[in-house]
Amino acid sequence: MAELTMIEAIRAALFRALEEDPDIVIFGEDVGIDGGVFRATDGLIQRFGAARVRDTPLSETVIAGVAVGAAAHGLRPVAEIQFMGFIYSAIDQLVNHAARLRNRTRGRLGCPMVLRAPFGGGVKAPEHHSESMEAMLAHIPGLRVVIPSSPTRAYGLLLAAIRDPDPVVFLEPKRLYRSVSEAVEDNGKALPLDRAFVLREGGDVTLVTWGAMVQESREAADLLADEGIFAEMIDLGTLKPYDRATVRDSVRKTGRCVIVHEAPLTAGFGAEIAADLAEHCLTSLLAPVRRVAGYDTVMPYPRLERHYMPSTARVVNAVRSVMEFT
Repeated sequence: MAELTMIEAIRAALFRALEEDPDIVIFGEDVGIDGGVFRATDGLIQRFGAARVRDTPLSETVIAGVAVGAAAHGLRPVAEIQFMGFIYSAIDQLVNHAARLRNRTRGRLGCPMVLRAPFGGGVKAPEHHSESMEAMLAHIPGLRVVIPSSPTRAYGLLLAAIRDPDPVVFLEPKRLYRSVSEAVEDNGKALPLDRAFVLREGGDVTLVTWGAMVQESREAADLLADEGIFAEMIDLGTLKPYDRATVRDSVRKTGRCVIVHEAPLTAGFGAEIAADLAEHCLTSLLAPVRRVAGYDTVMPYPRLERHYMPSTARVVNAVRSVMEFT
């Protein structure tokens, strides 16, 4: 079993998918000859040829539109948007075509496509390269939004997304691309979509998070355990549709919840989780649900980036506040 970084696990999943299914095609800006801006597709064109791994023009609208058309005609495209900040040009195709195609044709056509995009901050990237706008995508009916938080989950969830009969946006936290590694078995086994992962059990507070923020949440949980506060930590994995049952069951057990995400606070996906808990777990809550999030401003340039992103200390302080609530 090889020790892989997240980017290597993604590449392994793409290799596996291309080998297993001749209908899978990969395309995007620089994904072929250069192997992608982060080298996620490095070596694919040499192994599978330019007919299945294709470089495209610098047009996100074209990339998304071609993916929809290819999926409707029986292929399984895996398209790459170089950075999430460039995805806005593809929104028309995602909202009006990819997400609606099955409903529009009353099931005669599907849209089994995956749109991959690196997202989030932490790598000192310039403007338009560090957005975390997953809530915008999660608002689109008919679209799945999947976010891995480790190499193992990147491998298994990407395979599941590629095999899914409906469109999936697969958001990859680029801060984790090379910062973490773990043993990943390249066995072609997919992980379940729409199911949260309970990373650690605890009885005092529920920590709900996803993507790169799993790292800060795990560090916070370790520090809190030293204080005698034992957090149950949940990685959503899939944001749309997210595993409400697992989150509700945990909060009914702990009575407290802190939601951690990098995206701006207002209308971030944490607000949906908090609203669901208020509606379904009110009598179990011993304290208000707290959110630890980015600020309602554009992600700052590199020197201020770390001040914007939620820190381990902010998560610890939020948990302490809900534990002290009376």
